Amino acid sequence: MRIDPDRNVPELESLGQYLDYQRATVLLKTEGLTAEQMSAKSIPTSELTLAGLLYHLALVEESWLEVRFAGLPERPPWVGGGGGAEPTREFRTSVELTPDQLRQRYAEACQRSRDVVNSANGPDQASVAANRDGVHFSLRWVLLHMIEETARHAGHADFLREAIDGVVGE
Repeated sequence: MRIDPDRNVPELESLGQYLDYQRATVLLKTEGLTAEQMSAKSIPTSELTLAGLLYHLALVEESWLEVRFAGLPERPPWVGGGGGAEPTREFRTSVELTPDQLRQRYAEACQRSRDVVNSANGPDQASVAANRDGVHFSLRWVLLHMIEETARHAGHADFLREAIDGVVGE
């Protein structure tokens, strides 16, 4: 269920609410679909599928908030898989999971991300991991990045869903 973000909350709560709105949008786009529909490559010029997007977003949640920000270990099946060797593995392997498994993985990844945010000292807290230049990310930056990434893929999901069965909307 999507809940509009509250206009009168502190910054960290506001960022979380905007991210949750986008997360709920992505899940909404996958409701009621079969495995075949979730795996359909419905845009001829693209390899994107709803299954792949959902699995990718679970990886993004885990990678950015659990691993990079909080310093927690990678979760299977991503352990040691690093994006460099096969940057789109989650898109290819998503077809091995049922729609319910994909939605559950994503929902659980989102909840663990919320837990990381709730245990943080505030939006200025720096990540455990640094980028290639040795610069650490603030929690604020990570959440803004997550909003951008999730919203972009929610737009992709909107087009994919419409191509599958004509369902449109937010």
